[in-house]
Amino acid sequence: MMTKSQQLQNIFQQSDLEIKGQFTLGSNYTFLVDVCHQDQIYPAVYKPMRGEQPLWDFEESTLALREVAAYLVSESLGFHFVPFTTLREDGPYGAGSLQQFIEYDPEYHYFNFSDEDKQKLQPVVLFDLLCNNADRKGGHVFFDNDSHKLFAIDHGICFHEDDKLRTVLWDFGGQKIPDGLLSHLDINSNLLADLEPYLSPSEIAALRSRAERILEQGTFPRQPNDRRAIPWPPL
Repeated sequence: MMTKSQQLQNIFQQSDLEIKGQFTLGSNYTFLVDVCHQDQIYPAVYKPMRGEQPLWDFEESTLALREVAAYLVSESLGFHFVPFTTLREDGPYGAGSLQQFIEYDPEYHYFNFSDEDKQKLQPVVLFDLLCNNADRKGGHVFFDNDSHKLFAIDHGICFHEDDKLRTVLWDFGGQKIPDGLLSHLDINSNLLADLEPYLSPSEIAALRSRAERILEQGTFPRQPNDRRAIPWPPL
Protein backbone atom coordinates (compact mmCIF):
# COMPACT_ATOMS: atom_id res chain seq x y z
CA MET A 1 0.00 0.00 0.00
CA MET A 2 1.38 3.40 -0.99
CA THR A 3 2.07 6.04 1.63
CA LYS A 4 0.37 9.42 1.40
CA SER A 5 3.65 10.91 0.16
CA GLN A 6 3.91 8.30 -2.59
CA GLN A 7 0.31 8.93 -3.61
CA LEU A 8 0.93 12.67 -3.82
CA GLN A 9 4.13 12.05 -5.78
CA ASN A 10 2.16 10.17 -8.44
CA ILE A 11 -0.63 12.75 -8.50
CA PHE A 12 1.65 15.80 -8.61
CA GLN A 13 3.89 14.28 -11.29
CA GLN A 14 1.24 12.89 -13.62
CA SER A 15 -1.74 15.25 -13.38
CA ASP A 16 -2.51 18.33 -15.44
CA LEU A 17 -1.60 21.71 -13.96
CA GLU A 18 -3.83 24.75 -14.36
CA ILE A 19 -2.48 28.17 -13.40
CA LYS A 20 -4.94 30.05 -11.18
CA GLY A 21 -2.91 33.11 -10.22
CA GLN A 22 0.47 34.60 -9.42
CA PHE A 23 1.99 35.58 -6.07
CA THR A 24 3.44 39.05 -6.64
CA LEU A 25 5.11 39.93 -3.33
CA GLY A 26 8.26 37.81 -3.70
CA SER A 27 11.29 38.40 -5.91
CA ASN A 28 10.88 35.11 -7.80
CA TYR A 29 8.04 34.08 -10.08
CA THR A 30 5.59 31.99 -8.05
CA PHE A 31 2.21 30.68 -9.18
CA LEU A 32 -0.86 29.19 -7.56
CA VAL A 33 -1.92 26.19 -9.62
CA ASP A 34 -4.54 23.48 -9.48
CA VAL A 35 -3.28 19.91 -9.76
CA CYS A 36 -6.20 18.26 -11.55
CA HIS A 37 -6.46 14.54 -10.77
CA GLN A 38 -9.61 12.75 -11.92
CA ASP A 39 -12.43 14.53 -10.05
CA GLN A 40 -10.15 16.04 -7.39
CA ILE A 41 -8.32 19.37 -7.29
CA TYR A 42 -5.13 19.84 -5.27
CA PRO A 43 -4.07 23.50 -4.90
CA ALA A 44 -0.30 23.86 -5.16
CA VAL A 45 2.49 26.43 -5.39
CA TYR A 46 4.61 26.22 -8.54
CA LYS A 47 8.04 27.93 -8.64
CA PRO A 48 9.64 27.60 -12.09
CA MET A 49 13.43 27.67 -12.27
CA ARG A 50 13.35 30.16 -15.12
CA GLY A 51 11.61 32.63 -12.81
CA GLU A 52 14.34 32.58 -10.17
CA GLN A 53 16.22 35.85 -9.74
CA PRO A 54 20.01 35.37 -9.72
CA LEU A 55 21.74 35.50 -6.34
CA TRP A 56 25.43 36.20 -5.88
CA ASP A 57 25.93 33.45 -3.31
CA PHE A 58 23.69 30.64 -4.61
CA GLU A 59 24.17 28.76 -7.86
CA GLU A 60 21.72 29.79 -10.57
CA SER A 61 18.54 27.74 -11.06
CA THR A 62 18.92 25.75 -7.84
CA LEU A 63 16.25 27.30 -5.62
CA ALA A 64 13.56 24.86 -6.75
CA LEU A 65 15.92 21.98 -6.05
CA ARG A 66 16.51 23.27 -2.52
CA GLU A 67 12.75 23.43 -1.93
CA VAL A 68 12.53 19.71 -2.68
CA ALA A 69 15.59 18.94 -0.56
CA ALA A 70 14.02 20.72 2.42
CA TYR A 71 10.92 18.56 2.11
CA LEU A 72 13.02 15.39 1.96
CA VAL A 73 14.95 16.39 5.08
CA SER A 74 11.76 17.27 6.95
CA GLU A 75 10.17 13.93 6.11
CA SER A 76 13.23 11.75 6.64
CA LEU A 77 14.02 13.24 10.05
CA GLY A 78 10.42 13.09 11.26
CA PHE A 79 9.59 16.81 11.39
CA HIS A 80 6.74 16.61 8.85
CA PHE A 81 6.08 20.36 8.68
CA VAL A 82 7.21 21.12 5.12
CA PRO A 83 4.24 20.58 2.78
CA PHE A 84 4.64 17.87 0.16
CA THR A 85 7.09 19.12 -2.48
CA THR A 86 8.35 17.60 -5.70
CA LEU A 87 10.27 18.71 -8.79
CA ARG A 88 7.97 18.89 -11.82
CA GLU A 89 10.03 18.84 -15.01
CA ASP A 90 7.17 19.67 -17.39
CA GLY A 91 5.47 22.56 -15.62
CA PRO A 92 3.71 25.34 -17.57
CA TYR A 93 6.94 27.38 -17.52
CA GLY A 94 9.36 24.48 -17.42
CA ALA A 95 10.96 22.65 -14.55
CA GLY A 96 10.17 23.90 -11.08
CA SER A 97 9.18 22.96 -7.57
CA LEU A 98 5.56 22.02 -6.94
CA GLN A 99 4.40 22.23 -3.34
CA GLN A 100 1.04 21.40 -1.83
CA PHE A 101 -0.78 24.61 -0.85
CA ILE A 102 -1.93 24.80 2.76
CA GLU A 103 -4.89 26.98 3.78
CA TYR A 104 -4.00 29.31 6.65
CA ASP A 105 -4.65 32.79 8.01
CA PRO A 106 -1.89 35.09 6.67
CA GLU A 107 -2.77 37.67 9.31
CA TYR A 108 -1.67 35.24 12.04
CA HIS A 109 2.11 34.98 11.86
CA TYR A 110 5.21 34.76 14.03
CA PHE A 111 5.04 38.39 15.14
CA ASN A 112 1.58 37.96 16.67
CA PHE A 113 1.65 34.27 17.59
CA SER A 114 0.46 33.44 21.08
CA ASP A 115 3.15 32.48 23.57
CA GLU A 116 1.87 28.91 23.41
CA ASP A 117 2.25 28.76 19.63
CA LYS A 118 5.70 30.34 19.74
CA GLN A 119 6.85 27.51 21.99
CA LYS A 120 5.88 25.08 19.22
CA LEU A 121 8.52 26.58 16.92
CA GLN A 122 11.54 24.85 18.45
CA PRO A 123 11.52 22.07 15.81
CA VAL A 124 11.53 24.70 13.05
CA VAL A 125 14.44 26.51 14.69
CA LEU A 126 16.39 23.25 14.81
CA PHE A 127 15.47 22.47 11.20
CA ASP A 128 16.62 25.92 10.06
CA LEU A 129 19.89 25.53 11.93
CA LEU A 130 20.46 22.15 10.30
CA CYS A 131 19.48 23.29 6.80
CA ASN A 132 21.25 26.66 7.13
CA ASN A 133 18.14 28.62 6.22
CA ALA A 134 19.07 32.08 4.97
CA ASP A 135 15.51 33.42 4.83
CA ARG A 136 13.20 32.42 7.69
CA LYS A 137 10.71 35.28 7.67
CA GLY A 138 7.86 35.64 10.13
CA GLY A 139 5.28 34.67 7.54
CA HIS A 140 7.08 31.47 6.54
CA VAL A 141 5.75 29.58 9.57
CA PHE A 142 2.02 29.17 10.13
CA PHE A 143 -0.74 26.91 11.42
CA ASP A 144 -3.27 25.45 9.02
CA ASN A 145 -6.94 26.38 9.27
CA ASP A 146 -8.29 22.88 9.80
CA SER A 147 -6.20 21.32 12.55
CA HIS A 148 -3.83 24.10 13.66
CA LYS A 149 -0.92 21.96 12.49
CA LEU A 150 2.42 23.74 12.18
CA PHE A 151 3.87 24.23 8.68
CA ALA A 152 7.03 25.88 7.34
CA ILE A 153 7.56 27.02 3.75
CA ASP A 154 9.95 28.91 1.45
CA HIS A 155 13.24 27.01 1.64
CA GLY A 156 14.79 28.07 -1.66
CA ILE A 157 17.91 29.52 -0.08
CA CYS A 158 18.89 26.77 2.33
CA PHE A 159 21.81 24.34 2.40
CA HIS A 160 24.68 26.73 1.59
CA GLU A 161 28.09 25.44 2.64
CA ASP A 162 28.93 28.68 4.47
CA ASP A 163 27.05 29.95 7.52
CA LYS A 164 24.05 31.83 6.12
CA LEU A 165 21.49 31.44 8.90
CA ARG A 166 19.11 34.40 8.81
CA THR A 167 15.91 34.10 10.77
CA VAL A 168 13.49 35.99 12.97
CA LEU A 169 13.25 32.96 15.27
CA TRP A 170 15.94 33.74 17.84
CA ASP A 171 13.64 33.22 20.84
CA PHE A 172 15.43 30.12 22.11
CA GLY A 173 19.02 31.35 21.86
CA GLY A 174 21.24 29.84 24.56
CA GLN A 175 18.64 27.27 25.63
CA LYS A 176 19.38 23.57 25.70
CA ILE A 177 17.90 21.69 22.75
CA PRO A 178 15.55 19.03 24.15
CA ASP A 179 16.82 15.48 23.76
CA GLY A 180 13.62 14.58 21.96
CA LEU A 181 14.47 17.07 19.23
CA LEU A 182 18.13 16.10 18.99
CA SER A 183 17.04 12.53 18.38
CA HIS A 184 15.67 13.65 15.00
CA LEU A 185 19.16 14.41 13.68
CA ASP A 186 19.82 11.01 12.15
CA ILE A 187 21.42 11.90 8.82
CA ASN A 188 21.38 8.37 7.42
CA SER A 189 22.73 7.08 4.14
CA ASN A 190 19.26 6.81 2.59
CA LEU A 191 18.62 10.51 3.12
CA LEU A 192 22.04 11.45 1.75
CA ALA A 193 21.35 9.40 -1.37
CA ASP A 194 17.91 10.98 -1.79
CA LEU A 195 19.48 14.45 -1.65
CA GLU A 196 22.05 13.80 -4.39
CA PRO A 197 19.82 14.99 -7.29
CA TYR A 198 19.12 18.27 -5.51
CA LEU A 199 22.28 19.37 -3.66
CA SER A 200 25.97 19.39 -4.50
CA PRO A 201 28.31 16.91 -2.78
CA SER A 202 29.85 19.72 -0.74
CA GLU A 203 26.41 20.93 0.38
CA ILE A 204 25.46 17.42 1.46
CA ALA A 205 28.73 17.07 3.38
CA ALA A 206 28.07 20.44 5.06
CA LEU A 207 24.60 19.26 6.09
CA ARG A 208 26.08 16.23 7.79
CA SER A 209 28.75 18.37 9.49
CA ARG A 210 26.11 20.76 10.83
CA ALA A 211 24.17 17.85 12.30
CA GLU A 212 27.30 16.63 14.07
CA ARG A 213 28.05 20.13 15.39
CA ILE A 214 24.50 20.61 16.68
CA LEU A 215 24.62 17.28 18.50
CA GLU A 216 27.97 18.19 20.03
CA GLN A 217 26.94 21.68 21.17
CA GLY A 218 23.40 20.80 22.23
CA THR A 219 22.09 24.37 22.50
CA PHE A 220 20.21 26.77 20.26
CA PRO A 221 22.57 29.53 19.05
CA ARG A 222 22.20 33.13 20.12
CA GLN A 223 21.69 35.83 17.53
CA PRO A 224 25.15 36.88 16.30
CA ASN A 225 26.11 40.54 16.33
CA ASP A 226 28.93 40.39 13.77
CA ARG A 227 26.75 39.91 10.69
CA ARG A 228 23.19 40.42 9.45
CA ALA A 229 21.20 37.60 11.02
CA ILE A 230 17.60 38.67 10.31
CA PRO A 231 16.12 38.51 6.79
CA TRP A 232 14.69 41.56 5.07
CA PRO A 233 11.84 42.13 5.06
CA PRO A 234 11.31 40.21 8.30
CA LEU A 235 7.71 39.31 7.41
